[in-house]
Amino acid sequence: MQPFRAFRIHEENRKVVARFEELTLEDLGPGEVVIRVAYSDINYKDALAATGAGKILRRFPLIGGIDLAGVVESSVDPRFSAGDAVLVTGCGLSEVHDGGYTEYARVPGDWVIAMPPGLDAFRAMSLGTAGFTAALAIHRMEQNGQTPAGGPICVTGATGGVGSIAIDMLAARGYEVHAVTSKAAASEFLKELGASQVLLRAELNYGSRPLEAARFGGAIDTLGGDALAWLTRCVDAFGNIACIGLAAGPELRTTVMPFILRGVNLLGITASATRRDTRLAVWQRIASDLAPRHLAKIVTHTIPFEALPGAFGAYLDGTVTGRTVVAIGR
Repeated sequence: MQPFRAFRIHEENRKVVARFEELTLEDLGPGEVVIRVAYSDINYKDALAATGAGKILRRFPLIGGIDLAGVVESSVDPRFSAGDAVLVTGCGLSEVHDGGYTEYARVPGDWVIAMPPGLDAFRAMSLGTAGFTAALAIHRMEQNGQTPAGGPICVTGATGGVGSIAIDMLAARGYEVHAVTSKAAASEFLKELGASQVLLRAELNYGSRPLEAARFGGAIDTLGGDALAWLTRCVDAFGNIACIGLAAGPELRTTVMPFILRGVNLLGITASATRRDTRLAVWQRIASDLAPRHLAKIVTHTIPFEALPGAFGAYLDGTVTGRTVVAIGR
């Protein structure tokens, strides 16, 4: 096989440096399946890893990118054969193992998901870890009794990848969705996705009592911090809060009152460490009853591989709306 391009992240003089390099299969981490990558995507975590703004990589050097989709080039895992359409999200990519920003990837077979009917490589990466996380949150909430009859679902960080896809999926499932955003200009975009109400963060009164008036049946929170504490106080009895991110801070200042007096459930969502059986089930739902209806509106950018380094800044300064797909295959 001829050398191929990869976007590799190094630590040099205690600084993170990322660049395109020519690699061979011998340079890649171990695994049973070699994939010719067609598409990847950009998540906030990818921007942190590639710029060094966050400590994501546990060893150096590694190829960046926590998601990939493409076609099996070769496999010693009997579950996969050359030509199979597949995807990989999370599972330690760009943390402990070479990731998806490469023309060829090699990964353990247990990480590989056969492309579900109804999806292709582009659509799979239009969703990526963000879409998988949104779907996993809804899946966990519904396993724990969440239904549209329970009341509106609040989605924070609504213009981000997880938030926007969650709104689309929830609305398609019949939920009333209230979207929280700091971007007033995005109100129409969020309503087009299915939000019935748009709440501006700057206008919210979080209150200070252990329990506030119940206003939501449940929530998907990408912010953490004071926003998550507020949600614990105003989600109604037996509602579920899926905790996904910490964009507003990692601390949680609340009391046990919502949990012992209203039976509120706080569900931790970890997309990267999800068990394979659950991962398979969620991807099947993404291709069926959780399929977003407005994915073309959510994918706001498709960029060529060579444009990748210039795309991370918008994620770090919070100006991105929707999703970015990276076209990798030649």
